Amino acid sequence: MSLLLKFNLIFLVVFVTGVAGTGKISYDLLQGNAKQEVLNHARLTMEKAMAVRAYTNDQIRPLLETQMKYTFLPQTVPAYSATEVLATLAKSFPDYTYKEATLNPTNPRDRAVDWEADIVNRFRTQADQKEFIGERESGTGRALYIARPIRITNAACLSCHSTVEAAPRTVIEKYGPANGFGWHLNEVIGAQVVSVPMSVPLARAEQTFKIFMTSLVGIFLAIGIVLNVMLYLLVIRPVTALSRVANRVSLGEPDVPEFATDGRDEIGTLAKSFTRMRRSLDQAIKMIDS
Repeated sequence: MSLLLKFNLIFLVVFVTGVAGTGKISYDLLQGNAKQEVLNHARLTMEKAMAVRAYTNDQIRPLLETQMKYTFLPQTVPAYSATEVLATLAKSFPDYTYKEATLNPTNPRDRAVDWEADIVNRFRTQADQKEFIGERESGTGRALYIARPIRITNAACLSCHSTVEAAPRTVIEKYGPANGFGWHLNEVIGAQVVSVPMSVPLARAEQTFKIFMTSLVGIFLAIGIVLNVMLYLLVIRPVTALSRVANRVSLGEPDVPEFATDGRDEIGTLAKSFTRMRRSLDQAIKMIDS
């Protein structure tokens, strides 16, 4: 096996190991960054909903208290306002969804579907859990969702949701007596759920990974070619030439030219040492012959 072949086998092992290890690390890193980007978008959407709820409760509701005595205005309900605002946002970004999924809602549109009901029940059984993150298949592909519990912490909410008899007449006229009653203080009645698509960030991560790996393989191949050329020019060719000279000398051929080199590296030192050895050998032979 030639020196050049040995070198290339070792380089191939290093190349495959390096590319595989780097590929695994970079893929995991890019996928993790993509999911973190999606999660950040989901949390930002959730905070938008929380801001709308707070604004409605603190500034809109007090302004409409007089009108509420004559007709129920859903715009005074924080959950309604947050849902409406983010529904408007969803017209431009249809894959981003927000829902205040409730097991027994006043407004039928807020009723939790099966997977949302599972989240609500999880919050009901795990009272210390403040947030839940998961993934699910949606109509547009894989989506990440973030959920937070909706807990009745304000006793004023029970004025509309405790019993049908205690509820304001305007609420009954608006939504009827069938839904949204029987709530209790400190009870988890639903969950705020934000869903954000993962397809675009993950596709971007895949594209970045392919470009990175292609560049990495190209760089490794370029390095391999350069190293092969350098090995051939600086080691293989001079050693091969020196080997031919040594072989001819060992066979006793006369008038073998000296190996000419001006190099000061290891190959040059070896050539000079061989030249001195040859001269010493020639002198020793001449002394024996005389």
